[in-house]
Amino acid sequence: MTTLLPTASATPAVEAVLERLRLWPGEHHIAVGLSGGVDSSLTAALLQAAGWQVEGLTLWLMSGKGACCAEGLVDAAALCESLGVPHHVVDFREHFQAQIVDFLVQGYQAGVTPLPCSRCNREVKFGPMLAWAEKELGCMQLATGHYARLRPAAAATAGRTQLLRGLDSHKDQSYFLYDLPQQVLARLVFPLGELNKTQTRQEAGRLGLRTATKAESQDLCLADHHGSMKAFLDAYLAPRQGQIVLADGTVVGSHDGIEHFTIGQRKGLGVAWSEPLHVVKLDGAMNQVVVAPRREAGRIACQVAAINWVSIAPPQAALQVEVQVRYRSAPELALLTPISDSTCQLQFLEEQFSITPGQAAVFYAGELLLGGGLIQRETAIQRETD
Repeated sequence: MTTLLPTASATPAVEAVLERLRLWPGEHHIAVGLSGGVDSSLTAALLQAAGWQVEGLTLWLMSGKGACCAEGLVDAAALCESLGVPHHVVDFREHFQAQIVDFLVQGYQAGVTPLPCSRCNREVKFGPMLAWAEKELGCMQLATGHYARLRPAAAATAGRTQLLRGLDSHKDQSYFLYDLPQQVLARLVFPLGELNKTQTRQEAGRLGLRTATKAESQDLCLADHHGSMKAFLDAYLAPRQGQIVLADGTVVGSHDGIEHFTIGQRKGLGVAWSEPLHVVKLDGAMNQVVVAPRREAGRIACQVAAINWVSIAPPQAALQVEVQVRYRSAPELALLTPISDSTCQLQFLEEQFSITPGQAAVFYAGELLLGGGLIQRETAIQRETD
């Protein structure tokens, strides 16, 4: 076993994290989801340094190349050896195929752009992983390297575990966690939520972790696995020739699969027109890509369904919220009007160009994640005619 020998003291920010972990309520026996990257590696190291009994847990999701598979398994195993903790590899390939791969393919075929990461968090990486850890290891808690924060349930939070943005605005991953239920959130630990990426790498280097300088994956794991998202889709969907049309039906080009387009896209359409065109709709039934000039591409409202209310109870009256409709998009002000506990209408203050059916609309109040759901349909701006 290799022993980690830090050459300097931890920074005040890291010491504060360690102190919070030492005071964390409940039994300090925990499973740590290890992908083989620096974030999950440091998560395990910090928990061990704070006196927790750590069990490394890696999900085998795919065979072959991919950040969560071949190389990741090796690095996760090596980390556990260096820390002197057990490492468990669980074969989730069949579950991942059914819940994520098949889900993605069906969505793209229907003309929506699915959001696999939040679904994977709910259906693969948290609920099922927690259940396995409890049954096989006796671990009631799970930690991951996500940049997000939790506020434990208390009277001040109306008995809810609240989810907050990570302090690092460039790495905040709360958007992808909006769909986790209360019974899962209450058993999670996110040690990195109070750190930024630079601090994470510095502390990993101080501890001598082999992943301290490991490059980050910039794509969805399926894109990494296949080489690109296009290659992944081409492996599952046969080319389907169709038309690129204006809203009035005018044909302006052709395509070999609507799955290769996304709402708001302007470049790479392969269309010669008198002015730039943007994708405004993917019509699965007609196998058409609908485009429009920017002045006609704006959307002012959308309906959101399958809402999971996280930090507050389902609202009974309209409220103003900050909404993210993409992971990297800036929050936009909108009026949220409940239709039911799991459905709402969003009316944006300013027109939007990337409201995409199948993607998540996540609601915030500052750093607090209120809830989120899946965009069902959008509403075009009604402009006056001369």
